Amino acid sequence: MPKTSTYDFISRVNHWVIALVVIGMIGFGLYLAYGGLAREDRGPLIAIHKSIGVLVFGFGVWRVLWRIVQGFPASASAMPAWQETASKFAHWGLMAGTLLMPLSGVLSSVFRGRAVEVFGWFAIPAQTEITWLASLGSATHQFVGYGLAALVTVHVAAALKHHFHDTDLTLKRMLRGESQTGPS
Repeated sequence: MPKTSTYDFISRVNHWVIALVVIGMIGFGLYLAYGGLAREDRGPLIAIHKSIGVLVFGFGVWRVLWRIVQGFPASASAMPAWQETASKFAHWGLMAGTLLMPLSGVLSSVFRGRAVEVFGWFAIPAQTEITWLASLGSATHQFVGYGLAALVTVHVAAALKHHFHDTDLTLKRMLRGESQTGPS
């Protein structure tokens, strides 16, 4: 697929929806883990966290498929090869993390014998308890969560570097779809 010079409207909406929800869910997850909540207060909040996570997974699959079909636009500035490579790894890492976080959370729950209710719309049924698989899901959820938080931080820092230091269109084309020839 030929590279375009900017992101189309759907790609920009996909980016900002997933960005806001993932950042919110990382914060929500940290609050649930370290916020000092009483056990009885955590239950309903964990149910909401799981429900949103399942929706994130569905939207994340859509976003990854859209990105595969659309491809990534060409870089807005000339970068050294190592930065191009780092950028590709970071973008694919963000998308992989967006899928691995909810998947690992669901695995952790269902293989601990707990169904995942999604806002009362449907449930992912509990499975026979498999402790090692539940523990793997839990450890993956925590590890990927911290990794995703780090990647989001690097991604934001890189966008700001492009905008303020390089003064290229990297950030503007994700905000408004600008390209060398103007807004799309």
